[in-house]
Amino acid sequence: MNIQDFDYHLPQNLIAQKPADKRDDSRLLVVHRDTGALEHRHFYDILEYLAPGDCLVLNDSRVLPARLFGTKAETGAKIEFLLIKRIEGDLWETIVKPGKRLKPGDWVEFSPDFRAEVSDYGSDGTRLVKFHYQGIFMERLEELGSMPLPPYIQRECQQEDKARYQTVYCREDGSVAAPTAGLHFTEDLLKRAREKGIEIAYVTLHVGIGTFRPVKCKNIEDHQMHFEEYHITRENAETINRIKATGGRIVSVGTTSTRTVESAAILKEGRYMVEEGEGNTGIFIYPGYEFKMIDALITNFHLPKSTLLMLISALYDREKILEVYHTAVEEQYRFFSYGDAMLIL
Repeated sequence: MNIQDFDYHLPQNLIAQKPADKRDDSRLLVVHRDTGALEHRHFYDILEYLAPGDCLVLNDSRVLPARLFGTKAETGAKIEFLLIKRIEGDLWETIVKPGKRLKPGDWVEFSPDFRAEVSDYGSDGTRLVKFHYQGIFMERLEELGSMPLPPYIQRECQQEDKARYQTVYCREDGSVAAPTAGLHFTEDLLKRAREKGIEIAYVTLHVGIGTFRPVKCKNIEDHQMHFEEYHITRENAETINRIKATGGRIVSVGTTSTRTVESAAILKEGRYMVEEGEGNTGIFIYPGYEFKMIDALITNFHLPKSTLLMLISALYDREKILEVYHTAVEEQYRFFSYGDAMLIL
């Protein structure tokens, strides 16, 4: 398939620069795949579309304050780090700006007692850097780091972003971008979901460098996804498998939860089940893919030509999804990470 098949026109003013005043006040575009009908609602209405015995699957990865601003020790030049992945110990794979200024052996200072040495070149222009510091690394990162807001949010990171660019249920450190479909949930909304008899299962997928890499291939089948780490506990795998076996719907919250569950699906005794454990996934879901576990999806509105738009086009229909996006533009929905949501049933 050609990359141009996943393009659409988006006015710049519809790219959300800030979150909604309240998480679940975001708008919700409900897509009924069986009839093609669309409904314009708010996120706090979402429980009307979920039934007792359904299962919400949430990605509980926590976003690191992974953006650091420092100076090159030898010259005082300003340097920006974006931590991508811990390799081992205090060694991290990092995107650096400006990259040409840093080579192995160079030092960058972020505070008098928090420094980094460039150890080697990484892949795709990254650097491997080793941190030297006083105290506990994650505590120092919380102190000195900023949230890694996407580049289309054209403002400086603010204090409120430390809370609003996290889901209310995050707990496993490791992502460099938020699983944004989950940003709309409140603790009260999750409580009411449980009270209605909707089960909740958690998976962990740490969102990595692939989030920042556009599809450059004309033929999308030639695109290579970056691998991301995931983990599913026995308890959560059993919940998902039980709901699936008893006829409930697996409602994935976000593309990262979708990719995790589909990656962990194995054929056993004539049906697909989610396997517990840890793994790395580079699964690329685009039209033609047959979903094994996911029945419905809660998601935000995605960038043109992105792998995320391709994923939802696989769940529904590419042409119909683009029609839905055209409607969303006409109705002035807010797009991308801090934008509104879509429920595909």
